[in-house]
Amino acid sequence: MFGKRIENIYRLGIKELFSLRRDVVLLILICWAFSFAIYNAATGFSHDLKNASIAIADLDKSKLSRQIGDAFLQPFFKIPGEISEGDIDAAMDGGEYTFVLVIPPDFEKNLIAGHQPEIQLNIDATAMMQAGIGQGYVSNIIAQEVRTFMGGVSAYVAANHEPPATLVTRYAYNENATSSWFTSTMEIINNITMLSIILSGAALIREREHGTIEHLLVMPLDPFEIMLAKVWANGLVILIASAVSLFFVVELMLGVPIIGSKLLFFTGTMLYLFFATALGIFLATMTKSMPQFGLLFILVVLPMRMLSGGNTPLESMPETLQNIMQFVPSSHFVSFAQAILYRDAGIDVVWQEFLIVFVIAALFFAFSAIRFRKSIAAMR
Repeated sequence: MFGKRIENIYRLGIKELFSLRRDVVLLILICWAFSFAIYNAATGFSHDLKNASIAIADLDKSKLSRQIGDAFLQPFFKIPGEISEGDIDAAMDGGEYTFVLVIPPDFEKNLIAGHQPEIQLNIDATAMMQAGIGQGYVSNIIAQEVRTFMGGVSAYVAANHEPPATLVTRYAYNENATSSWFTSTMEIINNITMLSIILSGAALIREREHGTIEHLLVMPLDPFEIMLAKVWANGLVILIASAVSLFFVVELMLGVPIIGSKLLFFTGTMLYLFFATALGIFLATMTKSMPQFGLLFILVVLPMRMLSGGNTPLESMPETLQNIMQFVPSSHFVSFAQAILYRDAGIDVVWQEFLIVFVIAALFFAFSAIRFRKSIAAMR
């Protein structure tokens, strides 16, 4: 019995693939979304700095170092966290901070002695907008605090022709702060969400409009088998399209270095597609035609895309929205995709988000299956 159901799901999925092959408009949309759209999106944007996460490794423990730490104020920065020098790499790999400032030992003493001590600023450049703008904020804050501490250091600077302290900036994961490195991969992530929902929803509506759903209803098929076939078939198309786009458009055409595990990324993508395709089928059961589906798609999917953290970091959004988006798999998908592709995060870093996506996807799939079963029953 189980083997028969697997065979039915497989054959129905193959039928979905042949049906998609005949839909020229959707094929053109897939090709455009994972090629020209990715390339066009690889241009820069600009956002104001807000609620940027920062940590300080204060190895000096002086009055000046404390003044510098107290100068990072809201709403531009979150309250600075304290971190040891040995925990910096792990914290940045986990995406805990966008900026980590390292104040060296004897910083204040060397400054008073007329030396030029260096302060290191580590930046997570995957937060592209915050990284570029925030570096300027941090530099200005440090320069202002040093000038204040030196008691009107203009004469000092005039005499030495050089600033009393030097800030050394190191961009992590995106050394040149190149916007295309970020926007191209984020566009793939966003298009995975949109196209998987459109394909699975359009598949059901196409069956209904062409009358082929009635043919399936007279066969000894369970609605669960019909739905699962649409999920795996359309999910497979999106998975292949995103893989081709990542390899040829992002890496070859745009020259973006992907340092993370692609296998791990596509494993997480498969978990997320389980949710996205189920969402598309659910939206299709709520509508009777493609125009209605398109309107509902705009109302549901576009806000989900905007608030998932792909365009604007979640930490810059109101706290209420941040809490709500924790229950939406797209925000976790964006988070672990950035961690894997940009920071080379392993399964030990992203397994919790994998689990969250799987649990939410399973629950929503079950809910969508119930809705789909009722929709099928109404057609009989």
